[in-house]
Amino acid sequence: MSLFNPTRNEVREFFFNTWLKHKQSQVLTDLEKLGLSVMLLHPEYHGVLDVPTLYIHQEYFPEFDETNPFLHMSLHLSALEQISINQPTGIAEIYKTLVNKHQNDHDAFHDIIECLGETIWQAQRNQTAPDGALYLSLLQNKTQL
Repeated sequence: MSLFNPTRNEVREFFFNTWLKHKQSQVLTDLEKLGLSVMLLHPEYHGVLDVPTLYIHQEYFPEFDETNPFLHMSLHLSALEQISINQPTGIAEIYKTLVNKHQNDHDAFHDIIECLGETIWQAQRNQTAPDGALYLSLLQNKTQL
């Protein structure tokens, strides 16, 4: 799997394989442990993870309010990594503020991944690199609401 530009199927296989290893009590890599921590936060996706052959090629349509569980969990992983290295600078403090605001880390993560998703969407729409200043601005707005 390409670490920096995995295909859709590679991302899905990572989640499926990690879930299977977890269910079989196999040893997980550090990245798999992080992935599993996200999967355990989302029991609503366990049925998907249990049937890779059915969901490996599943299409999801946001315009019909279909959440792509693989994208959602991938954004969680991205947020975990960003917070752990405080990149962009300030996100670790914003995360702490959001945890205090919500009184739980899961809702704080959801605020972050909503902003991350918006930033990625804007970059794709504008055919530009993700705008770090926009991302931080969106995050700061979440701390104020």
